[in-house]
Order: sequence, then C-alpha cells, then structure tokens
Amino acid sequence: MNKLLAALVAGLFAAGAFAQTAAPAKAASAPAKAEVKAEKKEEKKAEKKEEKKAEKKAEKKAEKKDDKKAKAPAAAASAAK
Repeated sequence: MNKLLAALVAGLFAAGAFAQTAAPAKAASAPAKAEVKAEKKEEKKAEKKEEKKAEKKAEKKAEKKDDKKAKAPAAAASAAK
C-alpha cells in the first residue's frame, strides 16, 4: 500500500510540474507574434523605400534621355547652319 501511495503522490507532483511549465510557454508566444508583426512592418517599409528609390532613379534616367534627345536636334540644326 505504501508503494501505491508513493506512486500516486509522485504522479501528482509530476502532473503539477507539467501543468505549471505549459502555461508560461503559451504566454511567451504572444510577444513573439508582436516581434513578427514588427519585422513585417520593417520589411514593408524597406520595400517601399527601395521601390521609391528605383522610381526616382528611373525618372532621372528618363529625364537625362529626354535632355539628350532635346539637345541632339538643336546641335544638328546649329551644325547645318
């Protein structure tokens, strides 16, 4: 009978310890979700910045091309005189 009681008490202690360790693990997942959301926001901001830079670069390139096209006919007209 003593062995049976000892096994029951040991089982209760084990169950209590298992139940206590499971609760903090779930609470720790909430900050992890917040970190993931923050990382996603940072990634989106970085992507937007990159897109804006690419757009500005393309605009500048187009402006330079337009300037060259505008200068070419003027140079040809002055050379023809």
